[in-house]
Order: sequence, then structure tokens, then C-alpha cells
Amino acid sequence: MEVFRSDLKESHDHPHTMFPHQDSLQPPPSPAESHGLFTHWKLQSSRKSDLSKKGSVDKDIEEIVRDINLQDCYFTTSSCSGRIILIDENPDSSVVQKQNCSWLFVTHDLCTKEDVVSGLHKSSGDAVLKFEPFVLHVQCRTLEDAQLLHGVAINSGFRNSGITIGKKGKIIMAVRSTHCLEVPLSHKGKCLVSDEYIDFLVQTANQKLEENKRRIVRYYSGLQAALHKRNHVQDPDSDGKPVRTVYTRRRRQGVDKRQDSDRCEGSVDDVESSISLFQDMAL
Repeated sequence: MEVFRSDLKESHDHPHTMFPHQDSLQPPPSPAESHGLFTHWKLQSSRKSDLSKKGSVDKDIEEIVRDINLQDCYFTTSSCSGRIILIDENPDSSVVQKQNCSWLFVTHDLCTKEDVVSGLHKSSGDAVLKFEPFVLHVQCRTLEDAQLLHGVAINSGFRNSGITIGKKGKIIMAVRSTHCLEVPLSHKGKCLVSDEYIDFLVQTANQKLEENKRRIVRYYSGLQAALHKRNHVQDPDSDGKPVRTVYTRRRRQGVDKRQDSDRCEGSVDDVESSISLFQDMAL
């Protein structure tokens, strides 16, 4: 897990305290004010130090983070390439909190049965083996900018991705997935499972990590193509047709279906009103 300056690196699931919410109600800023605020936030984030244990971006997503932060309309606020982790939770704690657990073992690469068994020997609480997939949070200048990255994420297999808009108009796009793993292995330092089951869990976690890496490769490929088209928006694509985003395609498909079924129940909703930006998202 990493939390870092946006021009270099990022974190996993930490709450992002670098931009605190404001409770006071204010009128929405004008486009010019929004542009200025975003520039200020991006500069402010670039000056933050890396607060993660690792202190640097994960190697599997270095190019993704770099390319996003080179764009004027984006900056990353947290990321993790995905990891297999064995944690030791406090069995007497009624609330599961990161402050109440210790890391027995963590890797962003494939692990072995010996890695897990060695970690279990250090456990004095409730050991839990987890696989946590790639996660990336990006603050975006406009909703259209966020939709571009969101479309790439969905098409790459990260189908739990989403967009949220904060009280001050901060637009966050999150790349998220659901292929996680979380299995308790011990209680109060006593192992509850067999060596055979640990071996099975290690194989399962490694398979999920390998699939996660394949999705990261697809995401980076899609990101490069999307950014190229965005930065050359006047250029037609290879077959001579204008560039169409996933949102444009969905709108066109929706119109076609309504026309085919002769349903004329009012005007066609704009795409932003027909897409749930907050589905399955919790930043």
C-alpha cells in the first residue's frame, strides 16, 4: 500500500486526508474557478511526501501513474498494484482497524506456502490471509475527463470502478475490482487450518494475482490509446470514423433500442443522467 506525492506514486485504501471536506454550503464554482481550484489541488498534491510504508509506487503501475500525472487534467491520489498480505488482528478488538493489526507478510508478487507458514508462526492474534487487487484513485478536472478513465477501467475488467463528486466539486475516479480474497487462518495464535488447505489458498491467491497483472496490462494499453485519442481529438480513428467513448456507444445503443421497439415516451435522457456514477463506489 502506498500514499504518496501524485507526480510519482500512490496508495491503497487509506482515506485521503490531503483534501478535507468542507461542511459549509457554497454555490458551485464557475468553470474558470473550477479550473483554478483543480490546478491548485494538483500543485498541492505534488508537494506532498510519500507516507506509505514502502515509500514508492509499485513497479507494476509506475508507468500508469506517471502517464496520468503528466496530463493537465488528472492527478493520482492513491494506488496499489495489488498484493497478497497476511495480517495479525487483535482478537479482543470489536472493530477491525488497521491500527489494531500488524503485517506478518506482504508481497506484490507471487508467494509460497513457506511464506505464509513462516508468517503464521509469528501470529499471536487472529491471522488473516488476503489478496487485494489493483486500486487507483485519480482526481479529474471535469466529469468528461473522469468518464474517459472510467471507460478504460470497465473495458479492462475492473468492473467495480466508479466516479464520485465531492461537496466542493472534487471529481474522483476509482479503478476497483471485486476479485478479492480474505480467509482467517488462526485464532489467538493457534492455526485453525491444515497445511493442505494453506497450499490451496496460496495457489488461489497467486492465480488471482496473475489475473490482476493481466488486467493491469490491459488497463495500461487502453489508457495509452484513450489518452492519445483525447490529445488528438480532431483526428479520426483508423477506420476513418470519429472517436466514440464507451458513454457515447451506450447512448447510441439506448437510442437504437428505443427506436426498434417504437417506444416514444418522451425525450431521450442525456447520457450523464442515465449512467450511475456512484454505483458500487465507496471512496
